[in-house]
Amino acid sequence: MAQDILSQDEVDALFKGMAGGDVDAESDAMPDPGGVRPYDLANQDRIVRGRMPTLEVVNERFARLWRVSLFNFLRRTAEISVGPVRLIKYSEFIRSLVVPSNINMVQVKPLRGTALFVFDPRLIFAVVDNYFGGDGRFHARIEGREFTPLEQRIIKRLLDMAFKDFKSAWAPVASLNPELTRSEVNPQFVNIATPTEVVITTTFTVELESGAGTFHICLPYGMVEPVRDQLTAGTTADRSEVDRRWVQSLQQEMQEAELDLEVQFVQTHLTLRQLLALRDGDVIPIEMPESTIARIDGIPVFSGRYGTFNGKYAVQVTEHLCPEITAGQAAMAALES
Repeated sequence: MAQDILSQDEVDALFKGMAGGDVDAESDAMPDPGGVRPYDLANQDRIVRGRMPTLEVVNERFARLWRVSLFNFLRRTAEISVGPVRLIKYSEFIRSLVVPSNINMVQVKPLRGTALFVFDPRLIFAVVDNYFGGDGRFHARIEGREFTPLEQRIIKRLLDMAFKDFKSAWAPVASLNPELTRSEVNPQFVNIATPTEVVITTTFTVELESGAGTFHICLPYGMVEPVRDQLTAGTTADRSEVDRRWVQSLQQEMQEAELDLEVQFVQTHLTLRQLLALRDGDVIPIEMPESTIARIDGIPVFSGRYGTFNGKYAVQVTEHLCPEITAGQAAMAALES
């Protein structure tokens, strides 16, 4: 195959043109697609960025729990919308944060690495305004200042609630325990990963009466490696475990429910004339029955005998009258076995 080789005169003319500016030394030509190109094996762009259905369910569960916590804290309704799960470079996430932001570096034990729980300043000011009865008419200045001690106390309350609800939301997937390491207001001072490392981010938008703001959770991709299969497998992977936990939780809550038990010992009939004629000291003859009926909300549940036990009046159960009780006892015994 013939090869095109420049002559010495052509080479000299080329160098002369480059020195004089007649030839552009910066070429924008694309490299040969069939040639060899360098590749960084440490670049996490190689990761297949599929959906994480289970993580989406966890985020939705966290939003519901945190909404209740915010209502109990502010006594006002907060609307929380969950953004999509995004896999982006760490540098891109950091550039999206404003200054000042409340950036909390969190260890999520037993996972390795450091996560970020970030409160947008607008959210903090809206919560402070709502907490003290404001209606959003007066806007605080955001830029160029740090958070006051009062605002930091509110932030701590918000973070404690977020930790508790985060732990509960993740419970069906993994037992996680978030712990605060330190906090910053400037994103430039937060380095939990290299700029090119991939992180998993979710944004929660909180809307209050006096304003709205965002809350971000940022997890390094390497942190969730131990539970990645569970996050990407979908809800069917842990359905049996979730149902089991739900049934056990429901069982425990139902066992703590308080009921009013009423026992009717005797019943007699009087006419209206007899009732109106009653005076102090009158005696109404009655006959104590051999057994009595105990009711809950008017429903007979068991019959029993009246007597005393340990010096107190008592009723001894002799027969269950409600089939649901027997069925419930059998179901509870099956769950405990």
